[in-house]
Amino acid sequence: MHFRFDFAFRTVATPEQVLSAFTDFTPERLEIWKGTLEPTLYEVLELGETWALAKEGSVRPTVWAVERYQWTVPGVEPRRVRWNARSSNFCSPGSGVEISVTGGPDGSVVAGTWQRGPSGMRGLLLVPLARIAAPRQLIPAWAEALDRYAAAASRSGGTSRP
Repeated sequence: MHFRFDFAFRTVATPEQVLSAFTDFTPERLEIWKGTLEPTLYEVLELGETWALAKEGSVRPTVWAVERYQWTVPGVEPRRVRWNARSSNFCSPGSGVEISVTGGPDGSVVAGTWQRGPSGMRGLLLVPLARIAAPRQLIPAWAEALDRYAAAASRSGGTSRP
């Protein structure tokens, strides 16, 4: 049993900034995704040029997942990032999120699919609830984080780092 929803949102961030924000596995990731990532649960386990294995989570509720991220090379179309759980205290291995990014005149459109299977009692309670709450809470938080990222990059004269 998997719970799924599709989403799309606009951001003032360029496609390159969106890709950079989702694939930044430096300590700066905690600043970029402040409010959605719990620092005590964040750990980069392995890192390659177009992939990463990282533990991430939140404390309200306390959930974590070791996710395998994969992304396209910057500048290559289509721009995509996918992350799937390897292990978790709430979702089944293989379940995850995929986004694609397209440019527009005023930034980018981020479209994606969130698909998680529950694991354990915590997952049986939280995954169906997340399927309802995430479009109203998580997705707007991502858009806000990307807008902040773009504004910081603009102030510093850069395109990818605030």
